[in-house]
Amino acid sequence: MDPLKTTARRDAGFTLIEALIAMVILTVGMLGLAQAFYVGMRHMSTSSANLIAREKAREAVESVHTARDTRIITWAQIRNVGAGGGAGGVFLVGAQILYNAGGDGLVNTADDQAAGLETQRDPGVNGVLGDADDVLIPLTAFRRQIEIRDMPNLDVRELIVTITYTVGPQQRTYRLRTFISAFS
Repeated sequence: MDPLKTTARRDAGFTLIEALIAMVILTVGMLGLAQAFYVGMRHMSTSSANLIAREKAREAVESVHTARDTRIITWAQIRNVGAGGGAGGVFLVGAQILYNAGGDGLVNTADDQAAGLETQRDPGVNGVLGDADDVLIPLTAFRRQIEIRDMPNLDVRELIVTITYTVGPQQRTYRLRTFISAFS
């Protein structure tokens, strides 16, 4: 038996064990890639609702600051209903359905329900926003709570806007916390 022939025959290909190990490594890599794809798709599917929640919280804070700056309401009225000795506050207590701002221009106040539900405009079948086939979708999966807390400094209040919403089977919360002063 020639030693050169046996050496050549032994190096001619992969063994079954080497092939199985390579397949396991490839399978683990593919499963990791599939998991990353799944997480990305799941995140993308909730991004629209997350954006709506963030913008609705920002709009609420902005409307309170605008009302203060334009003197639509007084400093004493920038409270929750029943707060500060039971008098003066205009913002409803607890999570509220997202209604459009009523005549006072403020969300989460008593006059909002008459203004109707807030909606999101969908571009419709043709994918073009702003034409005749647009669809208005009511934001029924969203609730907004405005909480106003007095601070030790009487000229500053804490303003917390919490948006709770449902995306698929999950309930999510977006909270925006800021401060408002008595001065414009």
